[in-house]
Amino acid sequence: MHPVLLATVFGVVFLGELPDKTMFASLVLASRGRASLVWLGAAGAFLLHVLIAVTVGSVLFTFLPHKVVEVAVAIMFLVGAILAFRDTGEEDADDSPAARPGSRTVLTAFIVIFIAEWGDLTQILTANLAARYDDPLQVGIAAVLALWAVAGIAMVAGRLLRNLPVVLLRRITGVVLLVLAALAALDAIAGISTIF
Repeated sequence: MHPVLLATVFGVVFLGELPDKTMFASLVLASRGRASLVWLGAAGAFLLHVLIAVTVGSVLFTFLPHKVVEVAVAIMFLVGAILAFRDTGEEDADDSPAARPGSRTVLTAFIVIFIAEWGDLTQILTANLAARYDDPLQVGIAAVLALWAVAGIAMVAGRLLRNLPVVLLRRITGVVLLVLAALAALDAIAGISTIF
C-alpha cells in the first residue's frame, strides 16, 4: 500500500463529493429515515459505483455520452421533486422514520444514490485516477473510504434536521431536487450546444 496514493485519492474524491448532489440527497434521506440505515444504503451504492469506475467506468463513458447521463439524471431529479411536492399535503403517521421497515430505508437510499451517482464527478475522477495510477485496488479503497466519510457527514447533518416538520422537510426536498434537476439540465444543454 502506498500511503501517498491513498491520501491523494481520498482527498480528491472527498473534496469532489462534499458539494455534490449525492451528498445533499443523503442528507435529505437521513433527515427522513434512520441515519444508520440510510448510510448502509448509500455506502452500498458508493461501493458499487467505485467498483464500476475502477473496472469499466472509463469504457462505459466512451460508449454512453456524458450529456445523455446528465439528461437522465435531470429527469430523475425532476420526478423526485414532483413526488416530494405531491406528498406535502398531509402528514401520514405511518410515514414516520420509525414506521418504515429497515430494508425499505436501505433500499431507497441505495437506489437514490446509485442513480444520482451515474456520470458524477467523483465517478469520473475515480475512473481517471485508476487509469492514471494503474492501481485500481488502492484507488478503489481510497475512493470508497472518501465517499463513505462524506455520507457519514451527511447522516450527522440529516439527524440535525429531524426536528423540522415532515411537511417542511418534503418541501425542502422538493426545492433541492428541482434545483438539482435544473442544474443537470443546464449542464446537458450546455454540452449539447457545444456539439453543434
